[in-house]
Amino acid sequence: MGFYKYVAQMWKRPKEGILGEIMKKRLIKWRREPVIVRIKRPTRINRARALGYRAKQGFVVARVRVKKGGLSKPRPRSGRRPKRMGVLGHTPKKSLQLIAEERAARKFPNLEVLGSYYVGEDGEYKWYEVILVDPHHPVIRSDPKINWICGYEKRKMIKSLSSLSELYEESC
Repeated sequence: MGFYKYVAQMWKRPKEGILGEIMKKRLIKWRREPVIVRIKRPTRINRARALGYRAKQGFVVARVRVKKGGLSKPRPRSGRRPKRMGVLGHTPKKSLQLIAEERAARKFPNLEVLGSYYVGEDGEYKWYEVILVDPHHPVIRSDPKINWICGYEKRKMIKSLSSLSELYEESC
């Protein structure tokens, strides 16, 4: 087995073995960091490489913290029956991983999201690492493996509801 295969095998059960002890220390440190942190190199190199990451200029890796659980809505001030309170049963229509990708894209507006992967969780948060690419960087433009992203429509992943409704009105 090669190195990446061993790394992948360790990440199948991240709370056991050597990785479990390392992850405990990492999570304690990560809790004190800001929500979105740019990091030098990926934590899971095998997963990052599978998604297209290369250790060259133009690639950025960011670790994003997302709060677990459903959405909590404030309780209404005026009286109404419990069914119509609207406090319970609000779940996000997106996965936490997609939310993490969107937050990273908002933090780095000049970069495009290539992909993301899970790196850890505790009782309150989940952490994902998001791989971002600079489509205007000369190294990225000259690399035939990744230069497809240079012609990619900006922010294809994030479309606001207003822009979707505008497209719908134009088509009618």
